[in-house]
Amino acid sequence: MRRRLILPLLAITPLLMGQAGARLVPDISARNIEIRYSFSGAQLLLFGAILYPGGRTPTRQLDVAVVLKGPVQPLIVREKQKIAGIWMNADSHRFSSAPSFYAVASNRPLRQIVDERTAAVYELGVQNLQLSPGGGAQPDKERRFEAGLLDLRTRQGLYAENDHGVEISDGVLYRARIRIPSQVPVGTYETETYLIDRGKVIAAATKEVEVRKAGFERLVATTARRHGFFYGLAAVALSLLLGWSAAAIMGRRA
Repeated sequence: MRRRLILPLLAITPLLMGQAGARLVPDISARNIEIRYSFSGAQLLLFGAILYPGGRTPTRQLDVAVVLKGPVQPLIVREKQKIAGIWMNADSHRFSSAPSFYAVASNRPLRQIVDERTAAVYELGVQNLQLSPGGGAQPDKERRFEAGLLDLRTRQGLYAENDHGVEISDGVLYRARIRIPSQVPVGTYETETYLIDRGKVIAAATKEVEVRKAGFERLVATTARRHGFFYGLAAVALSLLLGWSAAAIMGRRA
């Protein structure tokens, strides 16, 4: 009787180990994205392969989620209220860090492929982003401003989810397209790819993407950062020159 019980277990074990030992080989269509005066956004292609030990593809298809995350930054969110008929900043809340950009794509809705705990640990989904409040505020205020920040950046296109943004071919190859809007900040972005089996992450891989200004925009940004005083003087002088030119033109027409 013992042999009949042990043999099936020995036969099943390699299959379980094979899926747990799978790994991802990711790549991206562009390592550098340049922002110029005509930049209207870009589309980043994230693709790769799933390698299984022994080359055995599991009988059931695994799930893939791909995340593109921008550099974190401190920010202040202000809440406006209409007071005496005028919209004014009535309250504000500071966040120590928040992703400047966040997009996630998956082959199925995230709620169907990961449980709540796994989604929270790996920050899968806009609602699972771990924002760092500045502290000192009541919990209800923090929740209100967190919801406001997520809603604002979602409407700006800086936070996004695509439940059917990943295509998987033959259980081995995958690819996803993520839209990068024109107003994204510069910096180092990180792509995270997760292989998911029955709600659990069994493999992960990362790549970096550099978003930077190029051409005249880069010159202006570098000058403003390195020579702030002279940049300020030049900006004031240019404003005065434009104002004088406009006044002279209007005077001639009169």
